Amino acid sequence: MTAASEPRLAAIQRFPVKALSAEPLDRVELTAGAMLPGDRRFALVYGDPGRPGAAARFATLREEPRLAELGVAFDDAKGELVLSRRGRAVARGLVTEPIGKTLIDQFLLSFLGGRGRGPARLVETEDPGRGIGFGDTGGGHVSLLNLASVRDLERVTRAPVDPRRFRANFWIEGLPAWCERDWVGRDFTLGAVGLRGVEEIERCSVTNVDPETAAVDMNLPLTLRRAYGHLFCGLYCRVTQGGTLEPGMLLAPPEPVAGDAEA
Repeated sequence: MTAASEPRLAAIQRFPVKALSAEPLDRVELTAGAMLPGDRRFALVYGDPGRPGAAARFATLREEPRLAELGVAFDDAKGELVLSRRGRAVARGLVTEPIGKTLIDQFLLSFLGGRGRGPARLVETEDPGRGIGFGDTGGGHVSLLNLASVRDLERVTRAPVDPRRFRANFWIEGLPAWCERDWVGRDFTLGAVGLRGVEEIERCSVTNVDPETAAVDMNLPLTLRRAYGHLFCGLYCRVTQGGTLEPGMLLAPPEPVAGDAEA
């Protein structure tokens, strides 16, 4: 690759509340073995998770696409969560305290309604200090999205595909399309941060929701299966060496091995 095409970090995103929109970050400090700080620290569940024997399950964009309308900002130091809609704050609360969570719960009840599933409640991960939030893998992973792969998917859909649909922590620019599929079990660096590819991300119907309009307007899992013969787009990674990341930092891909395609 030439210097002009060196892969680099295009954007950093965290999701303070699982299923809600991303919060863009200008800088982040990563710790080995942990998720991005504050990522998926909170989640929305149906039912009462505090009642013994009560069944509770996560609310997702699959059954609540309207959640995509809500912007999110979380102040780690204050513990304040602010929800916005169309750029205007609609709810805020100190959600590390019971009364703050109640304020957010009351807004969600008004916004979503109770319906058959009951009201959605905000819950916090048991030990946020460990850096293990409500991730989909059950471990301290971060997620990476190759923007060239998204553009190749647009070639198939013949329509724009917003990268926000894939809910990834790190957007990478300057890589060949789909090269990340060969990175499972391999080490690479992003700035001074060491990463290891752990697992490809299998995509579900959550990606069908437009993050701008909240409309269900695509079937990306079906498109992936028909066009490529798989359901993967993106990569779960484990942080092996902590450090600071900012957009623009360079990515050094894994060392080539026999059988790798020429870049």
